[in-house]
Parts: sequence; structure tokens; C-alpha cells
Amino acid sequence: MFIPPDSVRPLPSICPEDIISKKTASVPKLVFPLEWFPLNKPSVGDYFHMAYNIITPFLLLKLIERSPRTLPRSMIYVSIITFIMGASIHLVGDSVNHRLIFSGYQNHLSVRENPIIKNLKPETLIDSFELLYYYDEYLGHSMWYIPFFLILFMYFSGCFTPTKAESSMPGPALPLVVPSGLYYWYLVTEGQIFILFIFTFFAMLALVLHQKRKRLFLDSNGLFLFSSFALTLLLVALWVAWLWNDPVLRKKYPGVIYVPEPWAFYTLHVSSRH
Repeated sequence: MFIPPDSVRPLPSICPEDIISKKTASVPKLVFPLEWFPLNKPSVGDYFHMAYNIITPFLLLKLIERSPRTLPRSMIYVSIITFIMGASIHLVGDSVNHRLIFSGYQNHLSVRENPIIKNLKPETLIDSFELLYYYDEYLGHSMWYIPFFLILFMYFSGCFTPTKAESSMPGPALPLVVPSGLYYWYLVTEGQIFILFIFTFFAMLALVLHQKRKRLFLDSNGLFLFSSFALTLLLVALWVAWLWNDPVLRKKYPGVIYVPEPWAFYTLHVSSRH
């Protein structure tokens, strides 16, 4: 972890979610034998996710404590509680989803179009799986990511300095922007939160322009977070352009906002080849 020598505050992009990523249930399964964690028991990724649900709120609270700006405690506490509820809902839904993948569930198809789901009897069982998908991908994500980005933005609002000389990132922090941007790219695409992300990014940009009129400049932490978000936006644009003409993913993600999930791409174009 890199901390600028002129600041005791941690870099915001590596504190909250860089420790354990959203899809921790997937990577550990490539390392640990399946028989160690049977499908009717929590997987190693689930245990990582449980740890994440404890560690991340703690880090968010420590992040806010080190902000030079006094933030409303009630809003912080409600945001943290909502964050924990959303992440816990997602934990259950994501755990079941990864077990369905072992049975042939395909992420690039809708729930009702999946071969292992569409022939279930009675048909009301399909409604139950759609409810599970709603809790995981919509309700869980909303309760998880909205307070997360809100807290990041509140922290960012305190990352300004009146001294122009302090408005720069130390050299060792520059290489960290790339993995941080890649991480947020994965968060935005897999979490399907592009609208929330772009709204937060433009709110940050508007705040920077507003503070500049007051001769206030971003400090090293603010520059790091803003640069990470800018790189994320570029990566998302490249990702969408690359898959723009994919007919299957187009059907999976209809509408004006077209941002395919990496795991949908994986099950469609990578795992299907094996």
C-alpha cells in the first residue's frame, strides 16, 4: 500500500474494495479442489466474501475518519448499514449462481432462456430463480454500490488543498493508477453500475471545476481517485466498442446502455470452447 509522504490519509482507491474483489467466489475455485467445498456448503470464495463484508465497512469508516472534512455521521452510518445489507444479499445470490454454473447455467442468457432452468416443473420454480436473480443483480447491487460510491464521493470532496504545489501525485503512485482503473472497470462492468459510476464521475468533475474557481486544487489522494475513474471510463468505452456488434450479448443487454459483463463474455466465448 502506498501512502504519500505528505499525507496520512490512505489512497481512496485501494482501501474499500481492492482487498477482496466482487467475484472472489470464482478465482479461488481455480485453486482449491471442488471436493474440499461441496456444492451444498459455502465455498472458499464465500468465506472471502464474508470477510469482505466485515473488512470493507471497517476500512470505509477509517477512511472517513481520516478525511479533513467533517462529514454527517448519520449519513455515514446509514450508508454503511445499507452497504452491508446489499453486500450480504449479493453474497447469497452470487453463491447460488456459481453453483448453478457447475450445473450448466450460462451467464450470457437470461434466467428463463437457460437450458437448466426453462424446463423446470412446476413453472413457478422459474419465478423463484428470477426473484433470486433480482435480489442479486438489482436490489443487492443497488444497496451495495450506491452507498459505496456515495462514501467515496464524500471523501473526495475533502481532497482539496489551497496550495498548488501539493496538487500532484508522487512518482510511486502513478503505476498504481493502472491496476486501480482496471479494478474499477471490472466493478462497473460486472456490477452493471455504469449509470451510477458515470454520475459519480461527472459529479467529481463538477466539484473539481467548482473548487478551482475558489483556487482549491486536488491533493495527491484526490488526483489518484480521479485519475483512476478517468482511466476506468476509457476502459469501459473500449470494452463496449469491442463487443458492440456481438448479437448474443446484444440480446442479453438490450436498451441504450450496453455494457456487457465480463463473466457473460467468458461463458459465451471462452468456457464454451472447452
